Amino acid sequence: MPELLAPSSRPFASTIATGANWVGLWNLYLKEVRRFLKVAMQTVAAPLVTTLLFLAIFTLALGRSVDTVGGVGFAQFLAPGLIMMSMAQNAFANTSSSLVIAKVQGNIVDVLMPPLSPLELTLGYALSGATRGIAVGIACAAAMSPFAPIRIADPGLILFHAVAASLLLALIGTIGGIWADKFDHIAAVTNFIVVPLSFLSGTFYSVERLPEPWHSVAHANPFFYMIDGFRCGFTGHADMPVGIGIAVMSAAVAVLFAVAWRMFATGYKLKA
Repeated sequence: MPELLAPSSRPFASTIATGANWVGLWNLYLKEVRRFLKVAMQTVAAPLVTTLLFLAIFTLALGRSVDTVGGVGFAQFLAPGLIMMSMAQNAFANTSSSLVIAKVQGNIVDVLMPPLSPLELTLGYALSGATRGIAVGIACAAAMSPFAPIRIADPGLILFHAVAASLLLALIGTIGGIWADKFDHIAAVTNFIVVPLSFLSGTFYSVERLPEPWHSVAHANPFFYMIDGFRCGFTGHADMPVGIGIAVMSAAVAVLFAVAWRMFATGYKLKA
């Protein structure tokens, strides 16, 4: 009778049989998802409240002076942008905080020692970060639906941009988390890169109303394309051709994935 594999040897067997450690990848993904679900009040409910506050403030302050934007009511225009902003910021926070905490506490070795390849590490962190982003987006959409008319014009566009944007920010968080040596470093990435790009992406306004050179500057912001395409899925109107946005998002995700993979492969700031 063949000798049974010990539990600890199954990941090795999976790697040999399939060329990939699916068991290890799945467990890394589950670990990261369970990490943010254990504090759901902080990771899911808190962003929901913040999004509702933004919706209330902007609709009360500007709702009467701005009737329509892009052919739809202001609240209907604003809601998709707020959903996407929450998804992006939380996808980034999930991966960046996980890696920085692990490095500061010295338990990053628990992730590096198992038989996980750089590709599997990158996928595990990116997919778990995207999961948090999408979960927050669904929660925000459900919470806003009684206050803002949320209609679906193209579900395919909504799904693509939700997944692509969440992956994009999860990968930025992964890269930032690997680079950062302390919490101050990741706070700098948040305050000087993620938040400004989010707020200047057309979340609260149509970039078509911007004068030059700010109109062209807005088009250089990759966050603009994820907001514009995602909003188009709800309203049917986009400031830029949807195909360009899809190409930009796909290219950005591919480049960032390659950078994160390379950082894991070389052990950059991960191995002494």
